[in-house]
Amino acid sequence: MNHNASLSAPPRRARGTVLLGLAILGAAGALFVLRRPLMMSAPRCMAGRWHGCLDTFNGVVLMTLVTLPLAVLVAWALARGRRADAGTSAWRMSLAEVGMVHGTVPFVWMTMMPGGGAGTVPARVSLVPLRDLVTMGPLGIGGNLLVFAALGFFAPMRWAAPASVPRILALGAGCSVLVESAQYALQLDRVSSVDDVLVNAAGAALAGLASRRWWRTTPQAPSRASGVSASPHASATGRAA
Repeated sequence: MNHNASLSAPPRRARGTVLLGLAILGAAGALFVLRRPLMMSAPRCMAGRWHGCLDTFNGVVLMTLVTLPLAVLVAWALARGRRADAGTSAWRMSLAEVGMVHGTVPFVWMTMMPGGGAGTVPARVSLVPLRDLVTMGPLGIGGNLLVFAALGFFAPMRWAAPASVPRILALGAGCSVLVESAQYALQLDRVSSVDDVLVNAAGAALAGLASRRWWRTTPQAPSRASGVSASPHASATGRAA
C-alpha cells in the first residue's frame, strides 16, 4: 500500500505543476493583451483621480491587479489568526473569504457603472431568454461569465451549505437578479436582461465545478469520534450487566 501511494504522489505533483504553469501562462497572456489599455489608465489611477480610473473598465481592472498583493497579505493574516482554531483548513477558509471579495467586487462595480444617459434614459428590461446573447458578442459573454465566477468558486470552499451545483447556480442567479434590479431601479442606462442572469449564473456554476475537489462538506469526523468513544462505554455497560 505504501508503494502504491508513493507511485501516485508524483503524478499528482506533476499535474499540480502543469496546472500552475498553465495558470501563470494564462495570466501572462492576459496581461500582454491588456497592457495598452491598462497603461492608458495607469497615470490617472496612480495620481488618485476618480475620473479616468475607477469610472472606467480599464482602471478597475488595473486597480484589481495592483491590490492583488494586498489581498494575499490579508488572506495570510486571517489564516495566521485562525490557525489554532481551524487547523489545516485555515488557509482554505481565508483564501476563500478574500477571493470572494477581491474577485467579485470589481466585476459588480463595472456592472453598476452608469451609462451616458443615466438618470435621463428610461429603464429598459429584456425578459425574452437568449435574445440578447447575439448582441453580447464573445467579449460580453466572457465578461458576464466572470461576474460571479469568484463567488461560485470560493463560496463552497468556505461554507458547506452552497456545496452543490444547483445551489451555486441558484446563488449566482440570485445575486445577478439583485444587480439587474439595482440597474433598473437606479436608471443606470443599462438593459436589465434575463440573459445576463442566465450567463452570470452559468459562470458561477462552471467556476464551482472547477473548485469541486476543495469544496467544504459537512464534517463526519465528530460523529465517528463520538461513535468510537461511545462503543467502549457501551461494551463496559454490557459486561457489567
